[in-house]
Amino acid sequence: MAQTLLQLVQNFALETGLFASPTAVASSADNGILQAQALLNAAGGEIAREYDWQALVKQNIFTMPAAVTFTGDTVLGSSTITNASINLTSYGTGVFAITGIGLNQGVYVNSTTSSTAVCSQPASSTATGTTFSLFKVKYAMPSDYDRKIDRTDWDKSRHWEMLGPETAQQWEWLLSGYIASGPRIRYRIFGAYFQIWPPNSNSDTLGFEYVSNAWAASVSGTAQTSMTSDTDTCIFPDRLMVLALKRKMWEIKGFDTTAIERDYQTQLNIAKANDAGSPSLSMAPRISSSLIGWQNIPDTGFGPP
Repeated sequence: MAQTLLQLVQNFALETGLFASPTAVASSADNGILQAQALLNAAGGEIAREYDWQALVKQNIFTMPAAVTFTGDTVLGSSTITNASINLTSYGTGVFAITGIGLNQGVYVNSTTSSTAVCSQPASSTATGTTFSLFKVKYAMPSDYDRKIDRTDWDKSRHWEMLGPETAQQWEWLLSGYIASGPRIRYRIFGAYFQIWPPNSNSDTLGFEYVSNAWAASVSGTAQTSMTSDTDTCIFPDRLMVLALKRKMWEIKGFDTTAIERDYQTQLNIAKANDAGSPSLSMAPRISSSLIGWQNIPDTGFGPP
């Protein structure tokens, strides 16, 4: 079982002799003990970003809601759609795109009332009873999100990998250019949202893997971004955390860190190597014969006449 914040600081104190082994850390009035807690949390945050630790890797899976259609009126040059045929109150959260005759590409709903929608761009024509469609295209990132794992973004319903992340230039080309749609979903992370394009009327299930920033946990198992109570623990090996605290403390004290740095890097490398295992790599891989290839096609007589 992982050692608690109190036990880690006690081990540090006994090994270094900088202060007496404490009976409490988080509630201590001793600045040295509180400094040890702060440095331990700083080290934990840095180690969490050092590697994609398996205990921090999570899936974020969500389903796009089906498109919603309604009728309304537009006025040339006005950003407001009026006389909506449905109650639009729940669509004014800034995460919906809207399409319809008289609207440009890449128009979002900024705010709503029960019968009106204020859009991000003005209407290009005046019309009455026009049909519009609402699509959710912005999805909030997980509350513990730190960084995404590349090439894990999939449209699980269609079994297609999503394309992205798009650059700012590519994104504006999609939203503003003549060609803005296609069979594959494209994405970009910005504005604290996972944004997709083009708007999709299907209720597809999407997902990606990411690395959480919650490397610590309370005694009840609640994930946390730091150790704030004496009974809190973390996902990293105990020895690595004690050495990380020594390393931090020695640095700010101006002590020689050569030996401690060596021990710390050794334990860090061991922790990485043992974290989730590694694939076996062949130095002489063989070509698979399960599909058509040079091993199972004739020299002549294949292909178009």
